[in-house]
Amino acid sequence: MVNDYIKFIINSSNEHGVHSPFVYKLVTECFYKKSPSTIQAKIRSYKEKLKANKNFINVTDLGSGSRVFKSNRRKISAIAKNASISTKHALLLNRIVAYLKCEEILELGTSLGTGTFSLVINNPKAKITSIEGCPETLKIAQNALKEYQSQLNLIQGDFKKVLPDVLKTKYDLIYFDGNHQKEATLTYFKKCLQAKHNDTVFIFDDIYWSQGMKEAWQEIKEHPEVKVTVDIFQWGLVFFRREQVKEHFKIRY
Repeated sequence: MVNDYIKFIINSSNEHGVHSPFVYKLVTECFYKKSPSTIQAKIRSYKEKLKANKNFINVTDLGSGSRVFKSNRRKISAIAKNASISTKHALLLNRIVAYLKCEEILELGTSLGTGTFSLVINNPKAKITSIEGCPETLKIAQNALKEYQSQLNLIQGDFKKVLPDVLKTKYDLIYFDGNHQKEATLTYFKKCLQAKHNDTVFIFDDIYWSQGMKEAWQEIKEHPEVKVTVDIFQWGLVFFRREQVKEHFKIRY
């Protein structure tokens, strides 16, 4: 992955290398904008509470497994430290929801709820459906997110079984963070196409996780319904705006 990052840095740019007005505004008014200190404090507080939780849970892993943990019996604090979304990307996720005015949101992979928390705070109109395969992990998130339960629909189950009902809704944002395998990523991408509209954004986590994920990302970019992609290394953002020329961007963030 180090070599991938070096290549990314060489081939990426900041806002000065962007000639698309839509992407330029996204980069300057969302990516590079500083989050309010109150939001920063809330996200850090959420993560710190999880990092202070020394209890153990038995994790049911339906995805690609873990590069960090050798056992499915894991300390909550260790999951929060090693497997949760970073504060930097949690803040960006929060800004994306606000900037794109996302109200209907689907998250594939709740985990401990840090990403879910980032999607919901400061966004009173947002309604988030989040699916998690592990029952014990989801219980932690449900407890931590009690304050926002009126905006949240947290579902425990296998994506394959849950998605048919969930995808009856059109979503403004779909965040893919639950299975980092090529075939699964492509399967869920194609299934979720039925739930998009012209201004929907898909966000794929860990697009450089493995050779398979890199291949999946390339195939997603080439899909005929995809018009604009933005690669920020940790994530790949996908837009379907019919009015756009097909373009791909690598942006340092």
